[in-house]
Amino acid sequence: MADTIHHEQLAARRAFKDSIFRMLFSDKEKLLTLYNAVNGTNYQDPGLLEVNTLKNAIYMAVHNDISFLAGDSLSLYEHQSTCSGNLTLRFLFYVSDLFSSLTRDSNLYSRKGIRLPAPQFLIFYNGEEKTEERKVLRLSELYAVQEEQPALELEAVFLNINPGYNEKLKQACPILGEYVTYTTKVRQYAKEMELTQAVERAMEECIREGILAGFLQKNRSEAKKVSIYEYDAERHIRMEREEAMEEGMQKVLMRQVRKKLQKGCTLSEIADALETEEAVIQQVMKEMEKVPV
Repeated sequence: MADTIHHEQLAARRAFKDSIFRMLFSDKEKLLTLYNAVNGTNYQDPGLLEVNTLKNAIYMAVHNDISFLAGDSLSLYEHQSTCSGNLTLRFLFYVSDLFSSLTRDSNLYSRKGIRLPAPQFLIFYNGEEKTEERKVLRLSELYAVQEEQPALELEAVFLNINPGYNEKLKQACPILGEYVTYTTKVRQYAKEMELTQAVERAMEECIREGILAGFLQKNRSEAKKVSIYEYDAERHIRMEREEAMEEGMQKVLMRQVRKKLQKGCTLSEIADALETEEAVIQQVMKEMEKVPV
């Protein structure tokens, strides 16, 4: 079974750059519903939207999820299941490429300024890390020098769409709510059984309950592979971060133990002072012998 899962993950990695979010909202009718929900509008004609998602834009193994024109506005939507501190920088790359494409046939040296669509940057987050319901991320937060009025700014709205958050938005765009229900089921069942089985169970339940039923029935094979890869990638990133945190805590403990030893403290005294079991302190001391001071 493990070999089967690994094979499907590799197949998904090779063949698919899509995500379930992208697959769903590549449909203009569904995308218009999301646009209306976000902006409080009531447009009815999907032809209003001109999708211009960057097909081959890959930065640090990630790509632009959805971008589209609606009149004089340019919307860039990203879905995230893990928190990233570089989303605004990635948006800058994307919008720069999009503006370059949109002005490809324009004279950049003309006396008359070129009219550009006003960009809007949104992040839809449904990962396991606890976050606010809504917040604004700014490119200037990444600058080494913080200024009151940075010469270049980019603001992105971060929306937590997990159950219990931004419910009005999901009511206004039911397909977004159904997407959250499906991914929540996959995540829940993946804690109880093998990933392939978890995805199958989530799909079967959703189809029976009328959640993304038409989409999952029509795209079952592809959606299954993408779901497996998405969850596996999310889990991999989460495990890497947890390992990094553990490594950082271990280094802090080593420094504390080393200071206590330099002061002549005994094993028992160090354990009492750091409120840690003696066996743990002994293990740290063994690890310290391998690490040069």
